[in-house]
Amino acid sequence: MRNNNPLHQVSTPRRRFVQGLAAGGVLAAFPSVLHAASSLLAGTSTGTAPELSGEVIDLVIDESPVNFTGVVRMATTINGSIPAPTLRLREGDDVTIRVTNKLSVPSSIHWHGIILPYQMDGVPGISFKGIMPGETFVYKFKLQQSGTYWYHSHSGFQEMTGMYGALIIEPREKDIISADNEHVIQLSDWTDDDPMDLFRKLKVQSDVFNFNQPTVPEFFDDISNSSVSNALQRREMWNKMRMNPTDLADLSASAMTFLMNGCAPLTNWRGMFKAGEKVRLRFINGSSNTFFDVRIPELKLTVVQADGQNVEPVTVDEFRFGPGETYDVLVEPKNDAYTIFAQSMDRSGYAKGTLSMAPNV
Repeated sequence: MRNNNPLHQVSTPRRRFVQGLAAGGVLAAFPSVLHAASSLLAGTSTGTAPELSGEVIDLVIDESPVNFTGVVRMATTINGSIPAPTLRLREGDDVTIRVTNKLSVPSSIHWHGIILPYQMDGVPGISFKGIMPGETFVYKFKLQQSGTYWYHSHSGFQEMTGMYGALIIEPREKDIISADNEHVIQLSDWTDDDPMDLFRKLKVQSDVFNFNQPTVPEFFDDISNSSVSNALQRREMWNKMRMNPTDLADLSASAMTFLMNGCAPLTNWRGMFKAGEKVRLRFINGSSNTFFDVRIPELKLTVVQADGQNVEPVTVDEFRFGPGETYDVLVEPKNDAYTIFAQSMDRSGYAKGTLSMAPNV
């Protein structure tokens, strides 16, 4: 009997489990436990997502085993990868995207930020009924814009369990943003728990995953820095709001693992560049919950696009963005390697990767 919970645990032999942990990714074609481990690893797809282009594209929604934390869980994937394939399309083209649902539950794909007929928007109960199990829904629309966007499920918690990908629309004419190289960097958050269980706990206690609560010593520090009455007034103010000053995120690293292009921090996604190149980094926040502070120590970031819209370039040391947002930045690396560091706003965890000239740096 098939378990409808996308996060049910999968039993695997010890050697296969260790190999999955090392890969830290989706096992897109999980065979019988009697198959060789090499066959299992051949289907692994994480890191930089596969890229699809053209005016007709086929996508398949299914379940795939995944191992980000040492525990094998079932993820919701598109074409067997996390992130889903990057769709690289062209402004002005009429595209047909056929989406087949192999799940046992309804699914959907929403094209985030894209101008299109409402029937193609992909939101069940509003623009269409959803994609029923075993069915294929055909999205057809004309691309009326260019820039960095993304797509994701709008059904249940499927986005949270891995169903998201980048959507890059190239300008019809020459791109005014000039770069020698580029990488898509999609940030997300993953949980080994059933997302519905997390949601249920939050409904009971909204700060249940916040382990940075105000303490008694901090209360006495407030008294030392001001007075007893001021310290009490401050506590009273926060109590009336039924929250505390460290309540920065509904879910912290106690429940989430933060991913960069489907790679946990220890797996370390890597993007390559050559000496002297100007590199465009297309950052996408595909998380369900997390605001990220993004920085590349010792490297300035020149923001040139926000949510698919070109902006007047501004150079920063770091930027913060929330779920669903995108930022394109230009960097000009001088050293051999840099760390791309995306820290959750509550400082409980991070995703990270490397921008380097060689794979072993």
